[in-house]
Amino acid sequence: MAVAAAAAVNLGTGAYAQGSLPTDQAVRSVVLVHGAFADGSGWRGVYDILTARGYRVSVVQNPLTSLEDDVAATHRAIDRLDGPTILVGHSYGGTVITEAGVNPNVAGLVYVSALAPDVGETTGDQFSEIPAPADFVIETGADGFGFVNSEKFKIGFAGDTSDPDAAFLRDSQVPINMEIFGTPVSHAAWKEKPSWAVVATEDNAIDPELLRHTADRIGAVSVEVPGSHVVFLTQPEAVADVIDTAARSAHTN
Repeated sequence: MAVAAAAAVNLGTGAYAQGSLPTDQAVRSVVLVHGAFADGSGWRGVYDILTARGYRVSVVQNPLTSLEDDVAATHRAIDRLDGPTILVGHSYGGTVITEAGVNPNVAGLVYVSALAPDVGETTGDQFSEIPAPADFVIETGADGFGFVNSEKFKIGFAGDTSDPDAAFLRDSQVPINMEIFGTPVSHAAWKEKPSWAVVATEDNAIDPELLRHTADRIGAVSVEVPGSHVVFLTQPEAVADVIDTAARSAHTN
């Protein structure tokens, strides 16, 4: 999901100055996990802010071929970093971090407009009581891989982006194997790791009420940010601030 979002980020104007991590801060690494229909490049703005503040950041490139494959890709990224890590997931990436977050190097979880199944639940199960908004339309091909409908893409997925950026995101979609949405998780890392949640108040892919319900269910510290489903891209500093807070707050064994 490559887009020049980082150009709009004015580094050094956030809550913390460049490279200002306390010398005694234990959690100094962050792993960012994208969701469906996207790739890791959408995290560029968040990446730039966090690295400027002194964090070592790794961005996962999920293949979106199976939950098992995406969890394995996330474990590889976690294992390449030194010391305790904050694991961040967007949208379906929340399912991935729920499974992968049991990795002993993970000190905390941040859910960004994300889902968080319990053990035995699937990504699709999350929508049983609060369905996705009507403008979020997925089209599944004969091979079982899905794309977001082109005509509905901006309003359903990226409503607060510019028309050119929305068009690029639409035309650079990474399709997801739709079977993933029916795959249950076998671990729920939020039961044992501290969690934070960013609720995008204008999300039109996951109803904000579902995001609030999810944050409450997992006991997450919830922060509401005005933005669409791609709030990490359009509000990178607000999202980076939550990740920064998680890293400063999480305690290691």
